Amino acid sequence: MSSRTIYNPVQQDKVIFLETVSETNGRYTLVEVDLAAGGGVGLHYHKTYAESFVCLEGELKIQLDKEIYTLKEGDDPIEAKPFVLHRFFNASKIPCRFRVTISPGCRGFEESLQIAYGLARDGKTNKKGLPKKFSHVALLLVLSESKLTGWRALIEKVLLRTGEKAMKNGEADELRRAYVNI
Repeated sequence: MSSRTIYNPVQQDKVIFLETVSETNGRYTLVEVDLAAGGGVGLHYHKTYAESFVCLEGELKIQLDKEIYTLKEGDDPIEAKPFVLHRFFNASKIPCRFRVTISPGCRGFEESLQIAYGLARDGKTNKKGLPKKFSHVALLLVLSESKLTGWRALIEKVLLRTGEKAMKNGEADELRRAYVNI
């Protein structure tokens, strides 16, 4: 794997950082994802950036609000604009590969991926890849600028306070030193 590739052994996903926010002067972040069969993320939204998905191999499901779309190689991109509930997932029995453009770029998004995958590599997550330490979950939420929905939204305020506290007490810096190198 290249130095721009991270791997999550729990979720069996791989992310390649093709262009970072610092390389695009903040315009966008571009990553390529190998998503394992059955993998994906839950419903969420972002206030400050959009995500545009392009499928390169296999099939990728994208949910925008209540509508689910199936992306295949060669299809037009699907964009989740700011404040739009969305998730992506692989409902097939084989991995899929896709690209995501975050615009404008978000350094916290880039850091949150590296930290989450690093924690998984070090055995510091549960079987679903969620960090075992509550403050780590909170920091990932703050860094990625993700907003929760449904029952998870009920604990979001506590998570945000915990994440901000972890930022102030240096815990974020520790995680950055340990895992962020792209």
